[in-house]
Amino acid sequence: MILSGEEIKKRLGSDLQIDPFNPDQLNPNSYNLTLHNELLVYEEVVLDIKQPNRYRRIEIPEAGLVLSPNQIYLGRTIEHTETHNLVPMIEGRSSLGRLGLFVHVTSGFGDVGFKGYWTLEMFAVQPIRIYPGIQICQIIYHSLVGEVSEYCSSKYQNNSDIQPSLLYKEFGGSDDDQQLKLNF
Repeated sequence: MILSGEEIKKRLGSDLQIDPFNPDQLNPNSYNLTLHNELLVYEEVVLDIKQPNRYRRIEIPEAGLVLSPNQIYLGRTIEHTETHNLVPMIEGRSSLGRLGLFVHVTSGFGDVGFKGYWTLEMFAVQPIRIYPGIQICQIIYHSLVGEVSEYCSSKYQNNSDIQPSLLYKEFGGSDDDQQLKLNF
């Protein structure tokens, strides 16, 4: 079952936290999250899942930034969320989807117990201008049945920034590998 907007509001401070929370972003069965003013773009021509990949930061100016097709842009939400006893999930807003902007390529499903900012994997079908602070996606909360084990991975939990892929850690890579790659 999906929580209603009123139930989301009622559970703030207990099963879920959204910081900052703006009542104007509350929907009948979701809450709109907003886009931070920075993006990450990978600099590698071929991305390697077993290695850290170099990336650079781009600031989205108030006048907007045009996203190009065939490029993945990693962004993050302004809101920091924390969820207990519920499964959080993000979905793109239909108004942006109708303009050809995919907000999460494949990973809109969160884990119970997740704490952090949501990293967005944005992909544009055609050039589109985006702006910092726009309501970019919506978070939906699903109830759980059965015993709950909370997410406790060291890869993405308690993040404070946009998170590039850390899949290389599953192949024995370390944070030192990532730091070396960034300083290259």
